[in-house]
Amino acid sequence: MKVLWAPWRMTLISAPKRRGCIFCRSPRGENARRDLVLAVTRSSVVMLNKFPYNSGHLMVAPRRHVADLERLTAAERREVADTLHRTAAVVQREFCPHGMNIGMNLGTAAGAGIADHLHWHVVPRWNGDTNFMPSLGAVKVMPEHLLETYDRLYAHFAPRARRAAKRR
Repeated sequence: MKVLWAPWRMTLISAPKRRGCIFCRSPRGENARRDLVLAVTRSSVVMLNKFPYNSGHLMVAPRRHVADLERLTAAERREVADTLHRTAAVVQREFCPHGMNIGMNLGTAAGAGIADHLHWHVVPRWNGDTNFMPSLGAVKVMPEHLLETYDRLYAHFAPRARRAAKRR
């Protein structure tokens, strides 16, 4: 039997869970890198998924705490759509994936882990990224540490993040 070591994961698993909605709490936090927040605009937030399906797995959410698409204003819909478009372009430019999954789960029955705050997942995909490890070994191999991924992506979002922070 082969053993895969990922000791950094224990920090994530054993860390105390913070209360409240990550999409509401994290953009207001003082440590964007710790909270994995890449960008904050007037109506949207972009952050890395703490438990990614693949390296570069990002989430885009409206800033306002809302669970239903129809509750977004027209301005929020436009800005979140623009942010989602820009995020997909950044992932394509930085990771050069062969494809991408972009989508959302509405409600717990649909698989939403955070059902009370809309969010879209942007997941880069590569030919062969679903291989024997998750299928037979029940193991997912992540080739890059979350904070290394954050540092790679932050440069693409940094100017916009600083401007939004000044508006608050």
